[in-house]
Amino acid sequence: MKQQRGYPRVTVTPKAERGLTGGHPWVYDTEVADAQPAENGALVDVISAKGRYLGTGFISLHSKIRVRILSRNANDVFDEAFYLRRLSHAWEYRKTVLSGEVSSCRVIFGEADLFPGLTVDRFGRYLVAQTLSVGIERIKPMLFPLLVKLLRDDGQQIDGLYERNDVAIRAREGLEENKGWFDLSALDLPRPDTCLTEIVENGVRYTVDVENGQKTVFFLDQRFNRQAVARLAQGRTVLDCFTHTGSFALNAAKGGAAHVTAVDVSEAAVEMARRNADVNGVSDRMDCVAANVFDLLPRLAEEGGKKYDFIILDPPAFTKSRKTVPGALRGYKEINYRAMKLLPRGGYLATCSCSHFATDGMFRAMLADAARDAGVQLRQIEARQQSPDHPILWGVDETNYLKFYLFQVF
Repeated sequence: MKQQRGYPRVTVTPKAERGLTGGHPWVYDTEVADAQPAENGALVDVISAKGRYLGTGFISLHSKIRVRILSRNANDVFDEAFYLRRLSHAWEYRKTVLSGEVSSCRVIFGEADLFPGLTVDRFGRYLVAQTLSVGIERIKPMLFPLLVKLLRDDGQQIDGLYERNDVAIRAREGLEENKGWFDLSALDLPRPDTCLTEIVENGVRYTVDVENGQKTVFFLDQRFNRQAVARLAQGRTVLDCFTHTGSFALNAAKGGAAHVTAVDVSEAAVEMARRNADVNGVSDRMDCVAANVFDLLPRLAEEGGKKYDFIILDPPAFTKSRKTVPGALRGYKEINYRAMKLLPRGGYLATCSCSHFATDGMFRAMLADAARDAGVQLRQIEARQQSPDHPILWGVDETNYLKFYLFQVF
């Protein structure tokens, strides 16, 4: 079909055409054969060498991802009604897959919700947004008030939207880093006077800091994996490594663990975990320690004994590029090997990776190597992924990132 629309046209290579028709929404700079002049972040039509319409998306003149596809429908009109429909679809999906438990959830998950480069999380009365594409940056003055109004009209208490654009990756789009409250005065919403709010997940209460929390404040993708940990924790002595603000530790304590030790390298995170333990009434069974896990696990081995019969490993992404995958796998192996050696026969291990570059196959092979070197065998209880409010879009491998395994070690 020859394209006759008014947007500037970007002609792409056969390789890009194959990727787009296979479902992936990105065109890389090396895949552009020809391009008409367009403003940075503007909409462009992507066509094949033969003039076939492949989609419409945002162009980024500074990024290796040159075009991010927004729609593959040549009849779409990109007005306020279009974006409201997209937002409504995303919100209705969350209400369905989370059975209405949407007081804390991911509301927009970038490409998986057809909003390329946009993440929006909800934490009680606040939304937290991160904008990683110049196209979304251009339309956010229209998009963010639409989203807030949509949720408020659905009976949700939303008092503010905080932008967490304090990430270096924005430079790839030619965007500056920043953070702060988005102006919602058009909706008669004043700027909130605190960045702290409280959420409840799996019956556990958390104080979250939308200004200073890691990434977009709190890791919502592990919601149901935390439930799985809680089911195994009753009566056990638990070591939660890379605890952040204590989420797995708190679920284990609420699940009836005899004692939980929560460890993180960040003093600020550990202090927040202590506060969360107090709020949930489990501080008598949970202690929080600021330590480097890579140092702590060998030290525990030197001290001897098998004081923990359940170890949880929830590290940050050790790799954010293909180049650093081998080093990341060595890091994953080190902590998993140490944990397996520390556990008594019949102990339990929860372990995960949140980097899509370290694929599931790589992660499984690493675990097998670690078990072999530790002289143990792994009995798999469950293999899990991210919570469904972080949907996996087939054809877009980047949306399939979280690997989570529960084992008995013997």
